[in-house]
Amino acid sequence: MTQATIALFTGDPAGIGAELVQKLLDQPALRPSASILLIGQQAAVRATADVRWHPWSGIDAPAFEPGIASARNGRYMLDALTEGVQLVSDGRADAFCFAPLNKSALRLGGMHQEDELRWFAEFLNYHGVCGELNVLQNLWTARVTSHVPLKEVSQGLSSSKVCDAIKMISNALKAAGKSQPRIAVCGLNPHNGDNGNYGDEEITVIAPGVQLAVAAGYPADGPFPADTAFVRAIRKEGGYDGVVTMYHDQGQIAMKLMGFEKGVTVHGGLPIPITTPAHGTAYDIVGTKQANPQAMFNAFELACRMGLHHRQSKTA
Repeated sequence: MTQATIALFTGDPAGIGAELVQKLLDQPALRPSASILLIGQQAAVRATADVRWHPWSGIDAPAFEPGIASARNGRYMLDALTEGVQLVSDGRADAFCFAPLNKSALRLGGMHQEDELRWFAEFLNYHGVCGELNVLQNLWTARVTSHVPLKEVSQGLSSSKVCDAIKMISNALKAAGKSQPRIAVCGLNPHNGDNGNYGDEEITVIAPGVQLAVAAGYPADGPFPADTAFVRAIRKEGGYDGVVTMYHDQGQIAMKLMGFEKGVTVHGGLPIPITTPAHGTAYDIVGTKQANPQAMFNAFELACRMGLHHRQSKTA
């Protein structure tokens, strides 16, 4: 089979997710490489003839108040995430793709983890290295620390964690079809620490982490000053496929500036492929039909590629 089977969830029922998925389903040219198992409210999305609804208890849920984060839509999302992950874990689907979620609603609905990635890891009983990867066309980013206060970033770094982030993004790029990914690594301090004058994490932590990864067979360069790392990465000659950053906004600001309505989040390192648009639920424009679906399209296309690789890796 050359078609991936994708479990596709319409996301937060109070947000723009149903609109994004509808726009995806209305573009037949985007779907030839996938069979879709749709998770969501039937009343919210008009499915096409070649899309199958996945039967689950939330399919006939009553309408949700738009633009409101509540325990009710949070619980609904957690139930739907459970269905999607279970479909892939059981081999009934090859990858899971979902429209944007609202973290406040998820927490009100019972999620106690810092984010949905950690929820996925706990649900899957996965204890290995995992992290959010952000994708913008041909450029991917990973981060060593994620949803932590900025004042805790330095103490959250270690050479092994830098090495793990390089391995994780390299393996994910390979799963998406890049056979020999090139990775750049950011420093932490202004001017890369200026030889220790503005901080020495580049010397004592980050460079040794890069060396660990290279020794393990994962090519990477750096650390580079963070304010030029993305300039290096996007150069046509001598560029990079991925950038490892030290904290959340170090990469997110650059990626969202380059393409806010195109970016995709990959839940990297997990035993199953999971993708979603990198933007949020846009409560302020729910129901106005203004939502840009490009990131949803990109998340779906990437789920198809990674889903096929996932299936092939299980049978290899």
